Amino acid sequence: MNTDYHFPISSSTAANCTVKTIRDESVGTIKDIMLDTETGEVAYVVLSVDTGFLNLGSKLLALPWEAFDFHGHQRDVIIVNVEKEKLENAPGFDEDNWPVGPQYEFINDVHTYYGFRRRRALIE
Repeated sequence: MNTDYHFPISSSTAANCTVKTIRDESVGTIKDIMLDTETGEVAYVVLSVDTGFLNLGSKLLALPWEAFDFHGHQRDVIIVNVEKEKLENAPGFDEDNWPVGPQYEFINDVHTYYGFRRRRALIE
């Protein structure tokens, strides 16, 4: 996040924002924010991709918290700092098939795919 100001944001506020690329292309909305129950940190953000974006259908993508800029110039827009090509091939799942069971491998794969380090490793 490149910003001089860091303010808390509620999950309901984040879910009501439009997610756009740096090039002002609408990507979708935040469906959910998954919390790591061991550390209390955000494990990943679930992005619901708009049907027309990159022909991904209604895919859900898991992205690291650090992939988003929540402090843009528009209050109702959140910027995803990821290239379109990266999103096109991103780890995802559908509405009826969310990741279950031990999540540490999935979460680490998500962070590795996008090039972000986990602040803390999950307890294995």
